[in-house]
Formats: sequence, structure tokens, C-alpha cells
Amino acid sequence: MESTRPIQKRKKNEPDGFDRFNRVSKPANALLNLIFLIMAAVCVIPVLLVVAISFSAEASITEYGYRFIPKIFSFEGYTFLASQSTMILRALGISLFVTIVGTVLGVLLTTLMGYVLSRPNYRLNGFLTMIVFIPMVFNGGLVSTYFVVGTMLGLKNTVWALILPLAVSSFNVIICRTFFKTTVPESLIESAKMDGASQLTIFSRIVLPISLPVLATIGLFLCFAYWNDWYQSLLYIDDHKLLSLQALLNQILTNIQMLAKNAATMGASAAEMLANMPQEAARMAIVVIIVLPIACAYPFFQKYFISGLTVGAVKG
Repeated sequence: MESTRPIQKRKKNEPDGFDRFNRVSKPANALLNLIFLIMAAVCVIPVLLVVAISFSAEASITEYGYRFIPKIFSFEGYTFLASQSTMILRALGISLFVTIVGTVLGVLLTTLMGYVLSRPNYRLNGFLTMIVFIPMVFNGGLVSTYFVVGTMLGLKNTVWALILPLAVSSFNVIICRTFFKTTVPESLIESAKMDGASQLTIFSRIVLPISLPVLATIGLFLCFAYWNDWYQSLLYIDDHKLLSLQALLNQILTNIQMLAKNAATMGASAAEMLANMPQEAARMAIVVIIVLPIACAYPFFQKYFISGLTVGAVKG
């Protein structure tokens, strides 16, 4: 007997198969959107508050506290930093040089190491992979690092002390290794070998042009690290002419805090100078100056950064 049960027809545009399990209901979608909006606000609101304080008059901050809309609009914080313009511009030049040279050198070394470790027929692959992986778990310590960089290599009070220690990271090498191993077709490399191309030619003319996502990812990581770094200057630099921008601004911030804590022990002239100094506005202006260049550069790398991070770090 034929079944008399009516055949249920699938509604138009109704998902089938695995799509049914991956779909998100409208209430869940609204909840997720709300969560992301809250997380975005948590990230953006403090930045807006810092910018607002940097444009506030010190008297307004003292009387009304921190406000998103300044009661008294002022450039006192930036004027104070402008009075230190000679030192700041010199430190800015050091930071730009270190960031540009360090990023280019770091990307070159990291991608070269990652490509070598991604080759399946390389005899020292396992040994060198372990050598790269060990520093991710164990650290030599501050004393040994300082001895190697400052004494053995003789980099103390040189600009290379700000560049070389941060140029290569085990984490970045592993990302490059995974990207090259899972994304670059092995058949493409084999065909280039059959045409007589050397490994250096294959790497520079074939692998790198199709690896823009991982290049942008590593470049952005290194750019962040170099631009925000002040610790290397604290360890290895005694010459004020070689201080990076972040190290110099950190010193200015520390001096402001030191003066504020010891105001009672200072003479009348020093106390009067401290009273006229825009302490809070200057601190926030320092934060804005440090964050603004990276915040402006990030949108240009975002597309390649996200794709390189997901492809290179998740697959395999």
C-alpha cells in the first residue's frame, strides 16, 4: 500500500543539511550583536576619555574631574610637550628609524626561517623546529640576556640594541612556518625546481608574492612591538640622544609623578612651577601621541592581518 501521508515540502530558502545546524536564530543574532557592541564600547570609551582629558585645562580637571566633554577646552598638555620639542623630535626620529628598519629586518628573517622550516625534505627540520619552539616555553632570564646583548655583542648605547633583540620571535616563526606549509602548493615549488630555480629564487619570486597576508601579519606584530617598546631603552641606553620616543615620554611621565609626590619638600619656585604644570593633561597627551600613529596605520593592514592570522595560525 502506498502511504497516504502528505509529502512535506521544504519552504523556500529554508536551509538544509549542515546549514540547518549552523544557522543562528534572530534572538541569538540580536544578543550576539549586543555583546559585540558592548565589547566595542568598552574598548572605545576609554580612548575617547583619554583624548578628552588631554584637551582639558588642568584647573577644569581639578575642579570637575574627568569628563568626556571638557568644561574648559585647552591645549595645555600639548603645549607642555611642545616645550620639549627638541628632545621629542629627536626621539621621534629614533623611534621611526627603529620601527622601520626593525620591521623590515624582522619580516625578512622571520619569513626566511619559517620557509626553511616548512620544507618537508629539509634534514634539520625537526631539530631546528625544536630550537625555535624552546624559547616559547623557557626564557634565558634578564641577566643572561643583558650580558649577551650588552657585553658579548657590544650593543650597549647603540641603536642596534633597540632593533636586534626584538627582530625574531618564535611565535612569529611558527606562524610563518604553518602558513607556508599549509597555503603554498608544493606542486608550485616542485615545478619551479624542474625549471632550474634555486631555493632563494623560489622564495623571493614565487612564495613571497603570494604570501601578502602573513607578511602583513608579521609586519604589524613587529611594528607594534618596536613602536611601543621602551624597555630596551631602559636596559641598554644611557645616552639621552638615543632614547626612543616611548622611553623619553615615559621619563617625562615619571618625572611629573615624582614632582607631584614630592611637592611638599620642594622650594617655593619649584612648587609654583609644579602648580602651573598640566600634570593630568600632559599624561593623557603623552598617551595620545604614542597611540595615534599605530591607530592610523592599523586599518591599512587589517584585511591582510586578519586573513594571515587565521590562515597561518588555525590551519594545520
